[in-house]
Amino acid sequence: MDKVYNMSVFVKVVEMGSFTAVANHLDTTVGNVSRAVSVLEEGLNTRLLQRSTRRLAVTDAGRRFYERSVSILAEIDHAEAEARDALLAPRGTLRVHAVPGLGRQLVTRAALAYRQTYPDVSVDLLLSQRMPNLLEEQLDLAIVIARTLPDSAYVSQKIGSSHCVLAASPEYLARHPAPEQPKDLVDHTCVLLSTVDYAPDEWHLESPAGNASYRPAGPHFSVNDMESMQVALRSGAGIGLLAGFSAIDDLRNGTLVRVLPQFHTSVRNVYAVYLSRQFVDAKIRCFIDALKVHVGDPLQSYANELAIECELS
Repeated sequence: MDKVYNMSVFVKVVEMGSFTAVANHLDTTVGNVSRAVSVLEEGLNTRLLQRSTRRLAVTDAGRRFYERSVSILAEIDHAEAEARDALLAPRGTLRVHAVPGLGRQLVTRAALAYRQTYPDVSVDLLLSQRMPNLLEEQLDLAIVIARTLPDSAYVSQKIGSSHCVLAASPEYLARHPAPEQPKDLVDHTCVLLSTVDYAPDEWHLESPAGNASYRPAGPHFSVNDMESMQVALRSGAGIGLLAGFSAIDDLRNGTLVRVLPQFHTSVRNVYAVYLSRQFVDAKIRCFIDALKVHVGDPLQSYANELAIECELS
C-alpha cells in the first residue's frame, strides 16, 4: 500500500481514536484501516499503537511519528495546491527559445506584453538559429519557423505564417535597373541569408502568374542573421530575400524597395513547440495565447499589406 496513504490513515486513527470511525470516514473497511497501520509498523519495525478490545493508545514512538506525519502531509498538500495553482494561474519562470529575426521583431514585444498582464512570471528569452532540445535545455517552449515540423514527441500549435520578399535599397536600384523577371537577377549582386530554415543556394519564388526558381551565381554577400541581412541591403549591397516581418518597416519608410513585387517565397508557418499537451502549465498556455495576438495577428497584417503592395505595383 502507498506509504503516504498509510501515514494519512494513521493520522486519522490518532485523531479520531477508532479504527471504525476512520473506516466510516474514508468509506473503507476496518480491516483496511488496521492493515495500513500494520504496514507502517512493519516498515518502521516499531509499535505505533497499543490495541485492545476496548481502546487504542498511542505509543511514544507513535506520538513522535504522528507529529512528523502531520507536518509531512501538510507539506504534500501545499505542494499539490501549488502544482494545481500552476495549472490555473501563471507564475514562476518561463524559458522561451526563438529564432533571432522573429525574436527581435515580434516575440520580444509579445513577451513584454505578457509580463504586463502576468507580472508574477519571469521570462527568459533565448535567441539562436538552431532548434533546441527542450528537455535537456530546460525550456518551456520554442518558437520556430518551418514549412512543416519533423515528427517528434513535442506538441505544437500554429501561431501564424510568413513569407519572404525580394528587396533592395533605392541607391542600389539607382545604379542597377530593377529586374523585370526572375531570370534578370543574373545581372545583380545577391545578398544571401543562410540559416537552418533558409538555404541560400536556390530561391524558390511564387506568384499568381506562376512559380520560378533562381540559383544565385557570381560574387555575393552571405550572412546567417536576418538583422545583418537588413543592414547589408540598406547599405546597397544588392538584392536579397527578407521575411515580411523584418522588411515591413523599411518598405514603409522607403529605406528598402520591393523587387519583383509580384513574387515571394512559399509560406512558412510559425509554431509554438512545447513538451506535452497534458497538464500544460498556465504560464505556457497563456504565453501561447499572447503569441497568437502579438505575433500571429501582426504577421497576418503584414501579409495583407504586402499583398496589397503587390497588387498596386
